[in-house]
Amino acid sequence: MLLDPLPEGGGAAHDRLYRRLRTRIMHGEVEPGAQLTLRGIARETGLSMTPVREALRRLAAEGALSLSASGRVTAPRLTTERIEELASIRALLEPELAARALPRAHDALIARLEAINVAIAEQIAKHDASGYIRTNLEFHRTLYLRAQAPAMLALAETVWLQLGPTMAALYGRLGRTDLPRGHRLIVAALRAGDEPGLRVAVRADVTGGLRLLAG
Repeated sequence: MLLDPLPEGGGAAHDRLYRRLRTRIMHGEVEPGAQLTLRGIARETGLSMTPVREALRRLAAEGALSLSASGRVTAPRLTTERIEELASIRALLEPELAARALPRAHDALIARLEAINVAIAEQIAKHDASGYIRTNLEFHRTLYLRAQAPAMLALAETVWLQLGPTMAALYGRLGRTDLPRGHRLIVAALRAGDEPGLRVAVRADVTGGLRLLAG
């Protein structure tokens, strides 16, 4: 993984690096098992070892990376059991977030979700795994922000972060050529004000692919 030098300003160096790495991991730009070093990241970003170590410790605490005593940084390869556990968490959290968002799912939100679906289709056409993951998560985050449940959304994002490298591997296995059916069902349920249907659509969308990977 190549990192551009971090510009000056914009907050503490370790926090800026943390946010950059967090985004890249969540979007599947780091492959499962990929190995990095503190020195390598420091050299690429122009930072000293201290902020690099602090950023990586934060990511390790969130389960996004493994950090050894020797300074080796690895993106974990998730076991089948771990994938199933994270899929179960998504199945619990995300339908609830969607249901809480439903009362505030007005026409503008639905139009925004449909626009994101167009962007997802464009990433699929380009066979861009990271672009697909990024726009797919944007679809879900845009909906869940209307839930006004920041603690629940933060938990969901931590799960997305842990799954990022695995999701990139999943994309290749799915061989997707069109928009996920679940997204169409989610939008239809929002339009109809159908909470049970929305819960079912979200649960199927967020777990279907992961179940395939775990199986």
